[in-house]
Amino acid sequence: MTMSKEDGFSIRNWPVIRQINNKDVLGLGKSAVSSRTESLAARTTDSDRVVDSVCPYCAVGCAQLVYVKDEKIINIEGDPRSPNSHGCLCPKGAATFQLVTGSHRVTNVLYRRPHGTEWETIPLDRAMDMVAERVKKTRDANWEEQDKDGEALHRTMAIAHLGGATLDNEENFVIKKLFNTLGIVQIENQARI
Repeated sequence: MTMSKEDGFSIRNWPVIRQINNKDVLGLGKSAVSSRTESLAARTTDSDRVVDSVCPYCAVGCAQLVYVKDEKIINIEGDPRSPNSHGCLCPKGAATFQLVTGSHRVTNVLYRRPHGTEWETIPLDRAMDMVAERVKKTRDANWEEQDKDGEALHRTMAIAHLGGATLDNEENFVIKKLFNTLGIVQIENQARI
């Protein structure tokens, strides 16, 4: 296929010819630039605002920049000001945008009855009540007021908690206080393991 000058084709525009004419041996200077590359801009340049955040995964706490346009997240990237990561993110942190905006994300409560084969959608309030009832029932049935020597225990060993690394320090603090108040002593966090 041949192209005319009207179509924008000229042998002088070939990258190799531009490299030779510009004495740009590595092809990293002026010869690497085209009218198309000059017109390109980052997809974040027209964002309405940038919000500082922290990666939700491990306990390192890498800082992130969340770009928002029309009240929707359009991009999430590492913050170069972060003393932890200097703007670099691990593969999980780099995928935070997909975590937040992905169409595959489950946004309602799914429940499968005992011996059931199908999942059903239930209201969040009902699910929270079901969890609370089961925690209370298990706690009450397995409460240890004191040991065999009469020493106070005020605990249950029938419930344990393994927190996820997507929780921040404040959430983990509240969970720890809640479970200690319930008498649960086996409390751990995945980020620490």
